[in-house]
Amino acid sequence: MQFTAAQISKLINGKIEGNENEVVTSFAKIEEAKASQLTFFSNSRYEEFLYATTASIIIITDSYVLRQPIPSTLIRVADPYNAFAILLGKYQEMISQQMKGIQQPSYISATAVLGQNRSFFLFRR
Repeated sequence: MQFTAAQISKLINGKIEGNENEVVTSFAKIEEAKASQLTFFSNSRYEEFLYATTASIIIITDSYVLRQPIPSTLIRVADPYNAFAILLGKYQEMISQQMKGIQQPSYISATAVLGQNRSFFLFRR
């Protein structure tokens, strides 16, 4: 799944600093985060990683003052740890709600070859 900074910001009531169209596809710890990943910074013990990470988006406290510019898009919130936990919960909900299987009634040719993890759903107007 892909999420933009704007979408994430809306979910956690954050304020964006940087590119609101920045896209992430996964989460990571700040010390391991790479491009296209989301991370958070809430403990000064990890400050060195804030300036070294290549994470695309970082959730950070709204009161933190940067010592130097960083290339990541920031989403400022009151409590980064809580905001990250909320995002993980929302993400888990989305994953568990993904449709799987074959909706009935479905008409599939007897000669059709179906791949693994297939999904077929009928959408009515």
